[in-house]
Amino acid sequence: MNHCGTVPLETARLVLRRFESSDAPAFFRNVCSDPRVSTYLTWKTHETPTETETLLADFIRRYENPARYCWAIILKETNEVIGTVAAPTVHELTECMEVTYAVGNAWWGKGYAPEALKAVMDFLFDRVSVNRIEAGHDVRNPNSGRVMEKVGMRKEGVLRQAGKNNQGLFDLVFYAMLKQDRS
Repeated sequence: MNHCGTVPLETARLVLRRFESSDAPAFFRNVCSDPRVSTYLTWKTHETPTETETLLADFIRRYENPARYCWAIILKETNEVIGTVAAPTVHELTECMEVTYAVGNAWWGKGYAPEALKAVMDFLFDRVSVNRIEAGHDVRNPNSGRVMEKVGMRKEGVLRQAGKNNQGLFDLVFYAMLKQDRS
């Protein structure tokens, strides 16, 4: 793989870029402080802006690693952070990366998550040269699976109690796409 780190990407409605410390207030307000967003995540709902500042400081520190990929999703219309998309897990041997995403509930159902995810997947396939991109969701969160389907990922199966999030252990619905699957 050709790791190059988190580089700016753009879609029709979104800018995807590295997080900056100045993003903390909007990220807290729009994403991190909302229990509806964190229901199926591994990080807890943030009670204070300081928690979000700490999270972003960790994201920013990790940008030093060229195999670290984490984007802020910026809505062009408002120039405000509405979510995040990342590829936190890299499997060098199999040229595979896992992708994750979270978007503030005010922007659910508007196509922003698939738009951001598709841009990241195209980047990972074309520029980083991954062969496989995978993702999973809690079986109780089918909307996340619909995002994966909209970008062309295929459901591969359900792994029983293979994940843990804020709801506890869960059955993980697993999706993937191979480079050769792209149309």
